[in-house]
Amino acid sequence: MHTKAFHLSDTTDINLLNVQDFYWSSSSVTLAGIGVAKRLTIPRNQDTKVESHLLDEITLDQNNSETSLSEGDLCAFAAFPFDPSKPAEMIIPSLLIKKSSTGDTKLIYTGTESKTKDELLHEINQISAPESHVTQSNINIDSPIPPEVWRDEKITQIKEHIKNGSVKKVVLARELVLSAEKGFQISSILERLSIQNKSSMIFNIDGFLGASPELLIKRSGNSVMSHPLAGTAPKFNDADSDQASMQKLLDSTKDAYEHKVTIEWLLNELLPFCSYVDADPEPKIVSLEHVHHLGTEVAGQLSSPPCSILELVNALHPTPAVGGDPQTEALTIIKRVEGIDRRRYAGPVGWLAADGDGEFAVGIRSAEVKANTARLYAGVGLVEDSDPQSELEETEAKFKTMLNTFLSTT
Repeated sequence: MHTKAFHLSDTTDINLLNVQDFYWSSSSVTLAGIGVAKRLTIPRNQDTKVESHLLDEITLDQNNSETSLSEGDLCAFAAFPFDPSKPAEMIIPSLLIKKSSTGDTKLIYTGTESKTKDELLHEINQISAPESHVTQSNINIDSPIPPEVWRDEKITQIKEHIKNGSVKKVVLARELVLSAEKGFQISSILERLSIQNKSSMIFNIDGFLGASPELLIKRSGNSVMSHPLAGTAPKFNDADSDQASMQKLLDSTKDAYEHKVTIEWLLNELLPFCSYVDADPEPKIVSLEHVHHLGTEVAGQLSSPPCSILELVNALHPTPAVGGDPQTEALTIIKRVEGIDRRRYAGPVGWLAADGDGEFAVGIRSAEVKANTARLYAGVGLVEDSDPQSELEETEAKFKTMLNTFLSTT
């Protein structure tokens, strides 16, 4: 199997959002993938060198490439299960369109056949042709665990564990199941998410799609970045109410504690891989469409020789922002109490390249979509003084990103 690359000019008319198999868009790159050249299982919680997986399978065909082709152009998509004990998978697409932040665009083919650029573009244009708009006449919303049961029973059980000292923080999630008469139109959902969540990372990997505002880790050469979010407040249309909500978040002892735990944990986990790593001294407000978060930017330089993005992902997931503190005890309690299968919700989602670079978000504000069924998730961090009703309202606010997107199809 070989990989070759072609240059795409600005006049090439392809709507990347219509490429439904795989999609990733951030401030640094947009990737759209069609078909599957190779699926590779990735062992979890091991020192995993991405190069050994990709370059052992694929030959870079420099001679037959129209434009430059490097190890960084051989990319795979990945969305890991939340449960670190479950194996993950990375997918090398047959066709990849890679558009950098500068506008430079490449078409990258991976396969066994000898195909021309015109043949590949013809395939893409057929697959990415605009779909006829599907209007859903009715969408049923079901909560497998009723909200009042989640609030009164699940949160109480978690707080008992916190009170007896076995754990300091546990992230408890809820699930909504949407059922429609017709299959959900992925391209329309991605388009709405892109319009409404411009500062988030938009993704679709094998039916796991969303708009995550939280960067787990990005590696570019020897540089690494992370932007964890922990601490949440509602967003209001009224300017005075919204300003008061942001100030309350900044003044909140509970949210400050949650955020501090996450940042200190992240720095501690990154340090063994880095010659230098540091975080902003104080968190800043990150404003999204429906909520505000506390966010802190973390940056570092990798030690030589640098580790791959997968090694960093395995080291950092799950953070206290989606699991809890201490990690092992919190995950045990989640399995025992939560009562839902998170699947890929809150797991690492993103892309990786054969040179070890890549970018992964935390898979929040997300949904698992299969035909006419969608599973939506939202979680909150519970500590000793958490108020159950406030935590329930926080999940409702977090659901809005995806829920409103799906309901706008009716």
